[in-house]
Amino acid sequence: MRTDPRKLAISVSLGLSAVMLVGKLTAWLLTHSAAILADAAESVVHGAATGLAAYSLWYAARPADSGHPYGHGRIAYFSAGFEGVLVLAASLTVLYAAGRGLIYGTHLQRLELGLLLAGGLALVNLALGIALVRIGRRHNALILIANGKHVLSDVWTTVAAIVGVGLVALTGVSWLDPLAGLVIGGYIMFSGLTLIRRAYSGLMDRVDPELARRLIDGLNATVSSGLIADYHELRCRQVNDELWVDVHLLVPGEATMHDAHARVTRAEQALRALFPNDRLHITSHIEPTDHVRAHPGGHPGSTDPLKPE
Repeated sequence: MRTDPRKLAISVSLGLSAVMLVGKLTAWLLTHSAAILADAAESVVHGAATGLAAYSLWYAARPADSGHPYGHGRIAYFSAGFEGVLVLAASLTVLYAAGRGLIYGTHLQRLELGLLLAGGLALVNLALGIALVRIGRRHNALILIANGKHVLSDVWTTVAAIVGVGLVALTGVSWLDPLAGLVIGGYIMFSGLTLIRRAYSGLMDRVDPELARRLIDGLNATVSSGLIADYHELRCRQVNDELWVDVHLLVPGEATMHDAHARVTRAEQALRALFPNDRLHITSHIEPTDHVRAHPGGHPGSTDPLKPE
């Protein structure tokens, strides 16, 4: 049986999150660096978020049932939002610890060994984060993309910690270490807010402009080819790796039911070819062209938000 790359990726991420936490705590114990402690605190959050992401990936893959006719993919947005909240909480902890370091000072030690350990962990996380984002985009898995971006933000926090501690080692100016912690905290906060905004957009069914453009271009191509006469009432929503499309397709009024069905089927196949990695669900309503002519203003109360004027 072929292994699902999404499940394999999240399993590797979950295992490495534990390794990262142990490694960064060891680096902090060696150095007593505020910046490295801030980086380790972010890893605690990342471990919890990765565990939730693994559960969400499993739950989102469950098939639709009577209670969830549109499937279970929307949990991806809850997962990304919760991860964003955890990241935001970690940023506040990091900013607090760095602020205390600036006020009361720090006492650093064994910086070379701590820097070497932190640098090795950053390289591992860099490779993992890039892989997670690539696999997530290939399979339209928001959970993996969010987790991968979190891993990459972890890389930058580690780099900032290394720079701060390295500058202390070179210059002997100890306040550079908590200053690096403040920079790390600010970046973590930005990353958390970005995840929360992405989750909010998904829960509110905000349409991706690029996705809408591909749908409109595909439908316009079927009109230009003469396959259908026109279309309207186009709507879509994306739930994790599934895309749901509703559209009214117009065919010549003199067409037989068999011919109209064949035209619409071919139009739907043309749309599916534009989204090879999505699980595309199309609900189309067939209308004769003279039906629209009889209602030039459209149906009462109708809107067509995606189709351009």
